[in-house]
Amino acid sequence: MSIQIGPFSLSSRVVLAPMSGVTDLPFRRQVRRFDPSSLVVSEMIASKELVQQRLDVCRRAYQDLSVEPCSMQIAGYDPYWMGEAAKLAVDEGAKIIDINMGCPAKKVTGKQSGSALMREPERALKIIQTVVESVSVPVTLKMRTGWDDNDRNAPDLAVQAEQLGVQMITVHGRTRCQFYNGRADWAFIGKVKDAVTIPVIANGDIVSVQDAAEILTASRADGLMIGRGVYGRPWFIAQVHQFLETGTPSSDPDRDEQLDVILDHLRGAVSLYGERIGIRSFRKHLLWYADAAIRSGGLSSDHFASVRANLLQATSLTDLEAQIYALYQQGAVEDRACA
Repeated sequence: MSIQIGPFSLSSRVVLAPMSGVTDLPFRRQVRRFDPSSLVVSEMIASKELVQQRLDVCRRAYQDLSVEPCSMQIAGYDPYWMGEAAKLAVDEGAKIIDINMGCPAKKVTGKQSGSALMREPERALKIIQTVVESVSVPVTLKMRTGWDDNDRNAPDLAVQAEQLGVQMITVHGRTRCQFYNGRADWAFIGKVKDAVTIPVIANGDIVSVQDAAEILTASRADGLMIGRGVYGRPWFIAQVHQFLETGTPSSDPDRDEQLDVILDHLRGAVSLYGERIGIRSFRKHLLWYADAAIRSGGLSSDHFASVRANLLQATSLTDLEAQIYALYQQGAVEDRACA
């Protein structure tokens, strides 16, 4: 079963969610390493700042043009800047433009962007219309079920978005006021699915392959988008894809491959941002990688706790590489000792 977005036919029903500060180019490359068929979306890009060529924002927009299709998510309140940002993104190689109407962060909604647009449907629709008319590539939309429980207007907005030319809609099964609390309402996503004819992607609380199967059943969506479930597990997208296609879950990569992924990710971050900023941006990923390895039994929690401070204080690529290598090699020694 494929998902059609304009001229693009996606053979995988699993999409990597755009997450600010997480799904930058180095991380997206690791996800693609395990599943080249899955759509990956850039982290959220502020529209006006992109057009004004602010360096940190432009870095978030970097794409791997060897990967098709490249999808870039833009956010903002002003239709003009959103349209200009969409045009610039296409000029830089984006083949799909995603509009953010789902981010619940206060720094975003405080500027009336992200999920705050669901309180202003007229402005939201003007933004959608402007972006669609500004570019020749497919435009997609990510939103929540609504602002709060009193106004879960996602189905109505979805209908109007489709009429304006949006070609795929992703719905996170919470209101903005829920933030990430409680459980995502997967069944409500089905109301959006019933309202439109374009593909609908379900999002929220997918941390296991069983969750993936259950959200598709509950929502009747065409596919699913995974966000926080990939923290420290860029291979999880591929695992879900395989499970949905075959019914058989795959195991995590062995320790040697995980080490290779981590080091490759680190080097990619340093290459993109420079050594100081690259290492700083990578630290959260390192903690997530370690946590995932501990939960799967690949690393000792006690040993990691003993070296954690030194890992987070490393300021040079050479030093951090050596410490990460030693951490994972120590795990291998402990395994042999227990054999």
